[in-house]
Amino acid sequence: LLQAASDFVHYPGPHSDDSSRDFLNRFPLPVIINALQTQLDVPGLENTLVACLERLFNTKLGASLIPQYMPFVQVGLQADSQAVRSLACKTVTSLLENACLIKIYPLLLDCLINGNEQVAAVATDAIKKLAGFPEGMEIIFPIIASQCSSLGRVRVLALVVKLFSVSRSAASTIYSLNLLQLLEAEIRNADDTLVTLSVLELIYELAEIEHGTEFLSKTSIFQLLSSMISHNSMESILRSRAMMISGRLLSKVKAVISSIDGRLSDRDECETALESLGHMGSSIQGATLLLSPAARHVINAAFERQGHGKQLAALHALGNISGETRSELNAEEEENLRRLIYETASRSSKLTPSGLFLSVLQQDSEIRLAGYRMLSGLVARPWCLMEICSKQEIINKVTDETTKIGMEGRYNCCKAIHKSLTVSSRVSANPAFAGIAAKFQEAVGMGPYLVKREAQPAVITADRF
Repeated sequence: LLQAASDFVHYPGPHSDDSSRDFLNRFPLPVIINALQTQLDVPGLENTLVACLERLFNTKLGASLIPQYMPFVQVGLQADSQAVRSLACKTVTSLLENACLIKIYPLLLDCLINGNEQVAAVATDAIKKLAGFPEGMEIIFPIIASQCSSLGRVRVLALVVKLFSVSRSAASTIYSLNLLQLLEAEIRNADDTLVTLSVLELIYELAEIEHGTEFLSKTSIFQLLSSMISHNSMESILRSRAMMISGRLLSKVKAVISSIDGRLSDRDECETALESLGHMGSSIQGATLLLSPAARHVINAAFERQGHGKQLAALHALGNISGETRSELNAEEEENLRRLIYETASRSSKLTPSGLFLSVLQQDSEIRLAGYRMLSGLVARPWCLMEICSKQEIINKVTDETTKIGMEGRYNCCKAIHKSLTVSSRVSANPAFAGIAAKFQEAVGMGPYLVKREAQPAVITADRF
């Protein structure tokens, strides 16, 4: 049996029903199951038989036999062997349309909570697929997390998040059963930092789900995140993660923005705060909310040389807010953006936005790359285009970048400027800008890696030998 099972496992390619039938004619399922339960002292037998059954049940013939052996599946879900429990969970996944699965759901949940990492993952997949059926949704809730260990609670909460993503209907059921309150309870009980971090990661996953914000906005999670960010006694790593999640999730909540804004004065956390504001600014709604008043701090930090990391995060945030990755803002927010940049320039030694832009482009390649992103977003505005064109040093810098790390950023910036030069009526009607437009057209034509300027090899191949 061991040799035959090993050959079956290592057979290249998928098995046909004929090859599965041949194997089962030699070794019927009761024989294999009995060996799996009684011959554990034979080296390698358990793992080989588990792998053999997994391949067998993946065939049409093998799957058709599983309903006859549901007692074995139920026993397998409670086995001491993690390999057998994993096999039983996978077997359940192939039988989700069978009504008898309702009886084994509690066993799947036990595998999720108490199994090893592999078993928990397979059990989660099985329950998630079970939730895709109307009858499945009726049996898998409510889930009791309070009676689990900390690891078990996190696994149950992770299951809630996965089920939340199945469909809007599943999300609605989860919300109506108050299961999102389990997440809130864990955030309130922040005694275990690792558990709290894990829960924050799960909320971040919820923020990625299409219908996530709709339901989360009905909970107190927004307020809890705001409180966590504002709490000076909270561990810095928790506040930082809460800010990042808020940047993704809470673009419409002014209280959270105010809390993040308050962290900008903290030297250790200002970079995370700026990055989270950048996440908010990547959406039109978030940018609209930020442009009064929080964007003032982003813009100030973008042009202040008070710390490399802080300035870098602020430049990328300003790139998001100004629309490097999306369409323009409405007239009111556009005016706020223009006014804030001109006010920042007037208070600086550079006096003009063009002076601020040039000072960024004269710094190291990492800062310069963030500066290209910022200008790529800002240059769609006529006022910014005129500021760029008024400074020959900016034109030279953007078109003549040769540092490898900045080449693609420079190229994207050239494309954005060239596009604005092409569509701007003020520029196209002014012959003084013809030379500038031609220079950017040439830069765009050479591509991101300046193919026309590539150095020729100084030594021919034959000279190397």
